[in-house]
Amino acid sequence: MNPTALITGASSGIGYEIAKQLAQKGYNLVLTARQPEKLEKAKAELSLPTGQFVATLAADLHDPEAPQKIYAFCSENGYTINLLVNNAGYALAGAFHQTAMEEEERFLRVLAISVIALTKLVVKDMLVHDGGKIMFISSVAAFAPPSSIQVLYGPVKTFVNRFSEGLNLNYNSSSIFATAVCPGYTITNFHTASGVQKEMDQVPRFMKKSAERVAKEAIEATLKGKKVCVPTKTFKLIVFLLKVVPKGLFPLFSKRLAPGRYQD
Repeated sequence: MNPTALITGASSGIGYEIAKQLAQKGYNLVLTARQPEKLEKAKAELSLPTGQFVATLAADLHDPEAPQKIYAFCSENGYTINLLVNNAGYALAGAFHQTAMEEEERFLRVLAISVIALTKLVVKDMLVHDGGKIMFISSVAAFAPPSSIQVLYGPVKTFVNRFSEGLNLNYNSSSIFATAVCPGYTITNFHTASGVQKEMDQVPRFMKKSAERVAKEAIEATLKGKKVCVPTKTFKLIVFLLKVVPKGLFPLFSKRLAPGRYQD
């Protein structure tokens, strides 16, 4: 029987590339995203061999009921989730003092609370079905110094990494393995949708990686049960430097490599 992967934010970008590559590896797919038309377009573009399926469910993770809705959809259709990919996400571009608290709460619900809720539901089933894999699409921002834009983004991704560590500590003995995937700048619609495309355009070309490459390394690491994956040698080196170089030196070169991270 083919394994089944549940992927959030699967209609474009890294989520879509993960779906495409998992399909090639023999996975059935349950894809969720906010916009049903984009979701159905993604489904139509996926070419699966006979015997595999793609199921879709439009769900907005801003909605507190969305994780339960997604889980119920899987349960009612008899889909046993062997791999959960928590991929959905975005960023808030406005200055922290200008952003409404309601916006911050919606942001935290998508990037953190819904991730906890959906993972909690799926882990209970994985315990019954002899294990599984969980992939979190985190970010290099989890390792970076504080930013002058997207103030909450880095801290939330740091939380995601620690959450992944906690799951491994508690459930590796039950054959459940979590992987925090920490990509750097990736060419998707993320930056446009988050209102920071101008900053992305200023990033040096060698630092911009394809979603296809990030997905490939993410899947390889997750299926091997690695705890952390930093895709591409470029960002592996950057994360290493972030850990060893004194933080006071980062503003000296960050404006060129990470535009918008520090104010003038």
